[in-house]
Amino acid sequence: MYATKGLIARLATGTALSLVLGASAAMAEDIRFWTTEEQPERLAKQQEMAAQFEKATGNSVEVIPVSETELGTRTTAAFAAGDLPDVIYHPLQYALPWAEAGILDTEAATDVVDGLGRDTFASGPLSMAAYDGDIASVPVDGWTQMIVYRADLFAEKGLEPPNTFANVQAALEALHNPPEMYGFVAATKVDENFMSQVLEHVFLANGVSPVGDDGFKELDAAATTEVLDFYKAIAKASPPGELFWKQSREIYFAGDAAMIIWSPFILDELAGLRDSAAPTINDDPTTKELAAKTGIVTNFAGPSNPDGAAWGDVRYFGITNDADTEVAQAFVEFSMNDGYMQTLSIAAEGKFPVRTGTADEPGKFSAAWSEIPVGVDRKAPMKDLYAAEMLDEIVGGLKVAQRWGVEEGQLSLASKMINSQAINRIVRQYIDEEIDAAAAVAAMNSELSSIN
Repeated sequence: MYATKGLIARLATGTALSLVLGASAAMAEDIRFWTTEEQPERLAKQQEMAAQFEKATGNSVEVIPVSETELGTRTTAAFAAGDLPDVIYHPLQYALPWAEAGILDTEAATDVVDGLGRDTFASGPLSMAAYDGDIASVPVDGWTQMIVYRADLFAEKGLEPPNTFANVQAALEALHNPPEMYGFVAATKVDENFMSQVLEHVFLANGVSPVGDDGFKELDAAATTEVLDFYKAIAKASPPGELFWKQSREIYFAGDAAMIIWSPFILDELAGLRDSAAPTINDDPTTKELAAKTGIVTNFAGPSNPDGAAWGDVRYFGITNDADTEVAQAFVEFSMNDGYMQTLSIAAEGKFPVRTGTADEPGKFSAAWSEIPVGVDRKAPMKDLYAAEMLDEIVGGLKVAQRWGVEEGQLSLASKMINSQAINRIVRQYIDEEIDAAAAVAAMNSELSSIN
């Protein structure tokens, strides 16, 4: 498929991109790149990267913004019309379905990954895109959901980090003292996707999934009961009311919660870099006090799954079957190598490097990522805001990142189950003591089995 694998290896070691495409460089080609990063500032960074690629290779890239809500339908229509772009930046949910439909050139993507060095990529994003011996799309960036916690209070009480159900529950007993301090702020608003996301994380942590290789898989009663009991414990240690992302951030930022579950997009806000979501732990909205007192956990384990799991969201470069393959591959390689910091700088606080370095410099990209300025109203690099071990935890979570249905090839079905919000509703009934654990497990199995 890709005639110049030696070239890929040279790119991976930093050889000038003037070598790209060898003899064909004299015959410039144009390719089209669809991206869901359509905000003006983010689009400008991608256009700058395309200009750098054109300067090095003579091959131009038309950067075309596409709304993520329209990406699926537009791609399907373009495929039917034989008019796909060459490269598509897309979320995880499309990788395997598009490969199965023939939209993606999985061999081309696999050649890029192998040429750059499979061992230089985090294993989680690669396994999520595994398809029939190939890699459906090239992993670009990702993030893992985090337990954000008051490391200073944990240290004062001699508590272990909240990386297991047991450790969280021990921390609740030691730190929950409302209204001065709530042990947790759990998601309890049933119709919010935030609750769905948090619950999937907690179910994964205990090794529980509603899908198997053949579709719906009955929930294990014992392990699911452990999840229900844990979630009830964190909900009971939360403030009253219908809670979702907004309240969890506000209460933690006020210094009134010991633990929350959130995405890494909280990191710049936590450090006082965004006026619209400033910490209120003291009178200074630019304070870094709370950031200094905070720790994070990405890999989280329940009693039935001691290895734990991280809930991950990963984005990919898909090379299509309509592509000018060699130019598309070269552009993806550039974006993942010489242009990788430009790629991540689009939103560094939520774009963790899935490729931590090269074979010769294994930590090159993760180190450079920590130096990219983040923030909105003020800017600062991650390394100036958080300790190195915390940044290692942030990036390392991608190694074990998981989602329901990915490994089984049932991501679409799992997504329908999540979107039905049946799990949210039934878990809330259990939290409110309207039903017992056995009835909750039976109700989830009944409702989820009818989704197809």
